[in-house]
Amino acid sequence: MVESRHKIESRTWHVQRAHLLIASMRRFAEQLRASGFNVDYRVAPTMGHGFREHCAEHSPASVEATEPNSRAARALLEQLGVHMVPSNQFLCHPTDFAQFAATRKSYKMEDFYRWQRRRLAYLMDGDEPAEGRWNFDEFNREPPPKPGTVEWPSPLLSELDHVDMAVVRDVADSTFGEQPVGLWPTSRAEALRRLDHFINNSLSAFGPHEDAMVSYNWHLAHSMLSPALNIGLLLPAEICDRVEVAYREGRIPIQSAEGFLRQIIGWREFVWNLYWIQPAEYALMNELNATMPLPPVFTNAAQSNMNCVRSIINDVNDRGWVHHIPRLMVLGNLALIAGINPQEFTTWMWDAFVDSAEWVMVPNVVGMSLYADGGILATKPYAAGGAYIDRMSDYCKPCAFNRKNRVGEDACPFTTLYWDFLLRHETRFVRNPRIATQVRAAQKLKDADAVRSRAREVLSALQSGTL
Repeated sequence: MVESRHKIESRTWHVQRAHLLIASMRRFAEQLRASGFNVDYRVAPTMGHGFREHCAEHSPASVEATEPNSRAARALLEQLGVHMVPSNQFLCHPTDFAQFAATRKSYKMEDFYRWQRRRLAYLMDGDEPAEGRWNFDEFNREPPPKPGTVEWPSPLLSELDHVDMAVVRDVADSTFGEQPVGLWPTSRAEALRRLDHFINNSLSAFGPHEDAMVSYNWHLAHSMLSPALNIGLLLPAEICDRVEVAYREGRIPIQSAEGFLRQIIGWREFVWNLYWIQPAEYALMNELNATMPLPPVFTNAAQSNMNCVRSIINDVNDRGWVHHIPRLMVLGNLALIAGINPQEFTTWMWDAFVDSAEWVMVPNVVGMSLYADGGILATKPYAAGGAYIDRMSDYCKPCAFNRKNRVGEDACPFTTLYWDFLLRHETRFVRNPRIATQVRAAQKLKDADAVRSRAREVLSALQSGTL
């Protein structure tokens, strides 16, 4: 096992991200030794350097590894002559995805998800979906519950030990954010404990409130299993099997079981395969010509008066994690409608989140959030004004801005930039059936010039850190 100093020191990672990766490695090495394995654990300048040192010392006849999850890592292993075998971290290998893609001119996540359900037999009654529906999304868009109306189980914590303390010291000079408190599991046993906790205590409430955002609770009923899942401490099959059993035993309602499985076997696997079928140049796409540098609010929440953005950036700093709606509909939405450069935003997301990886962030940011791929992944841009944030959160009421106003000093920046975004890109999107109605509404605005003027003020303030 090689711990690459270059991997850690080449980027400014969130400390909890760096800690998760390295503590998991070191702890696994300890567990392997305790089980009787011989482990050559090396701290080296680079992965290649450590590998060559190992080979020089031990002269292995061959070296085998599971397929890494990035192009760069696979290219390195090919260069080093390592034999790679398929990983079990995903349920749809690219060779399987090729069967799905062979009969289609374009790829839609919903089609892929239904294909996965049939192929893997999750939530299926014979050839039909359980309870006669593939999709229970309409039941999973409840507005944010008021404090005290839903009991949200507290996340489990792991007690930090000598391994954790050593890792934190080792990464201190190249990281940012609040120190680990044991929230993210760094062992197989602790990851399984969190899976049990989620299935038994949170999953039943997941579906109805999966899109809600509330200032008084940062996790709601979300599993928070993605960090463990993305580094292999948990496997997707065992998670899905547990969900299936809980549903069949009547402990979990169908809308929660289906909504959660959709994330695991649908979206996660779809994004993973999109990463591999697109050329490496996909990461550099910028179809909307978004050129704004990353604004200072993304690294300092105090530089914004927008309550939603300030609250969510603080959450990212505290834990390196927020669930998918703050990521997409607040952070990603702001980057989209403000015209933030997709590569700079991708880099920030990759550095800041504990569950990040290139395969996660490139399709989700370039494709889903910023529409920088021109519609390869998403059929419409996920742009929204203050009305959406108000409907799905409790952020707007105490905010300094008025989500109903698109012009004026107190106009919600999201509302202003939303209408300005539609006007800026009206030629492109007026032909898109999923957003054409909104574009035509923007074209009819009597205050369109005032909206454009206010948008320039908003963008200037966002860039200077005074918004």
